[in-house]
Amino acid sequence: MATQHDDVMAESASTDRSAEVDAMAASAKSYVPDDSVVEAAHIKDYDAFRRAANEDIEAFWAEQAQALEWYAPWEQLLDRSDAPFYKWFVGGKTNIVLNALDRHQKTATRNKLAFVWEGENGDRRTLSYFALDREVDRFANVLRSLGVRKGDTVTIYMGRVLELPIAMLACAKIGAIHSVVYGGFSAQALADRIADAKSKMLITQDGAWLRGKTVDLKDIADEAAEKSPFVQTMIVYQRTGQAVTMQAARDYWWHDLMALPIAIGDSGTAVMEAEDPLFILYTSGTTGKPKGLIHTHGGYQLYISNTLKHVFDLKEEDRWWCAADPGWITGHSYIVYGPLILGATSFMYEGAPNYPYPNRWWQLVENYGINILYTAPTAIRGLMRYGDAWPSRHDLSTLRLLGSVGEPINPEAWRWYRDVIGRGKLPIMDTWWQTETGGFMITPVPAQTLKPGSATKPYAGIIADVVDEEGESVAANEDGYLVIKEPWPGMARTIWGDPDRYVSQYWEKYRDKGYYLTGDAARKDEEGFFWIIGRTDDVIKVSGYRLGTAEIESALVSHDAVAESACIGVPDELRGNVIHAYVILRDGYEGSESLVKRLKQHVREEMGPIAVPAEIEIVESLPKTRSGKIMRRLLKAQVMGQPLGDTSTLQD
Repeated sequence: MATQHDDVMAESASTDRSAEVDAMAASAKSYVPDDSVVEAAHIKDYDAFRRAANEDIEAFWAEQAQALEWYAPWEQLLDRSDAPFYKWFVGGKTNIVLNALDRHQKTATRNKLAFVWEGENGDRRTLSYFALDREVDRFANVLRSLGVRKGDTVTIYMGRVLELPIAMLACAKIGAIHSVVYGGFSAQALADRIADAKSKMLITQDGAWLRGKTVDLKDIADEAAEKSPFVQTMIVYQRTGQAVTMQAARDYWWHDLMALPIAIGDSGTAVMEAEDPLFILYTSGTTGKPKGLIHTHGGYQLYISNTLKHVFDLKEEDRWWCAADPGWITGHSYIVYGPLILGATSFMYEGAPNYPYPNRWWQLVENYGINILYTAPTAIRGLMRYGDAWPSRHDLSTLRLLGSVGEPINPEAWRWYRDVIGRGKLPIMDTWWQTETGGFMITPVPAQTLKPGSATKPYAGIIADVVDEEGESVAANEDGYLVIKEPWPGMARTIWGDPDRYVSQYWEKYRDKGYYLTGDAARKDEEGFFWIIGRTDDVIKVSGYRLGTAEIESALVSHDAVAESACIGVPDELRGNVIHAYVILRDGYEGSESLVKRLKQHVREEMGPIAVPAEIEIVESLPKTRSGKIMRRLLKAQVMGQPLGDTSTLQD
């Protein structure tokens, strides 16, 4: 997720930068896909595919859009007249539900499983495309009967249950704008988002299972509703059966409403303009209130379905598992909307990856015959910590592709993921993208050569570059700002209620050139592979050299004792900054002064003396967002004795 940039990269890179800074990229081994992978892939020559698209971007997207159904064709593919508020498929009539559900009812896909679900407590459930369409239709009728109209905002605060995508789809079907808030946010964070979206309706559940206990979602929702004057109606799905307080004339049980005559009948899918808002999704910056990013029906549905089809090579028979939460952009794009548009079968799991034992995920892969697993480096490193024995006791042979999302994956975790989970042969789709981008931006495809730690190259039609302070391209292996030079269909259109912030946050720095500023630092190697270093506020400048936190953390994690690491820069009078590292040890290792010395020596050997942390602190956990990203700025604020700022996305 993008955050406000600072000036840590203001000076141009030194021409004699140490070779150690580039060690990860320079020493990366390339992995060439098997012939069988290439033969089976939708895209066999990624570079040729990208070149053809980039020669005429608008023609490329116009051609790709033919795979979707439209109520009426667009009159203008891309309107640049009010840049950076770009508009796609102007005049086109559509609704994302038309492609995610309605069109499948006319084909054999209606009998195919849309979702396979397992609760943490062992409950199991499936929904065919026909059954899902019926549930969405009924809940859409319920929403209409309670006064929800086209253009209204509806906040959804739920766990990983199938009713969450049902609620999302029902909102979209009637033209309402959904705002999903992750079901682990505090009452205040939920109240802030309700108030910003001005939602009169809140959809929640009694509780959710997590690590054998229940998360009291209804109690949190009640507290948030007290803090926000907007909520007039609350719908509650019963999941755990725990006791909750139902407020008369405001609160209704999901199952009661769905059993009423008002739910019966064809609700009809609202005909929407391609640029009509589909959803608001909030993402927190380093400072300031959360930003409500707006995505629309037309361009978004094309972009996510197209990228999912090609990047993960989705086949008719696949069982796809995106192990994110539906409440984040990864879940919106690649659990709910993208797979449904493609007519795929998705697996969803309610609980924690290591409950009750560290083999839970691998057990699920074996039991359900999962073919593709897409998860975060945090989860990979967390499970890697338990060793090889847990996954090795399960048959993971159905897996044919792996994926990574959320932050740069260090090569050590990449190799473990491939060697242990992927049987030493499966390609890993290491994807870079943001809430703001809607879908994958820099990503490989299965038939492409891979380098551990690199997100490879931009997707077709995405013109990405690494530039300096003035917006000029930097040389190969030089650090700079990651920018996108041309608009794309899946891009967020604005920030809800704050278009000025949208401009200042993402476009102002290079507005004369029309570049989108991602807020990430990156470099390109001689072959055009992109290496994401981290947020521009996650770059540490030591004695004039800029060191990416991802590089130092990768060096630490490559030591046998270290499961996970986070590094920050602490001001130093002599060197400008020194590195302060936090590490979580693997099972079987204990912290000691001797181990800290060995870790420092290991970093010295891996990256050189400039990268050796001044301090290494051994900890039990790290502050993370609920989507799995390490919040390094909180570590820095704590060390510096500064205010913590916005902590609404903090997991614990």
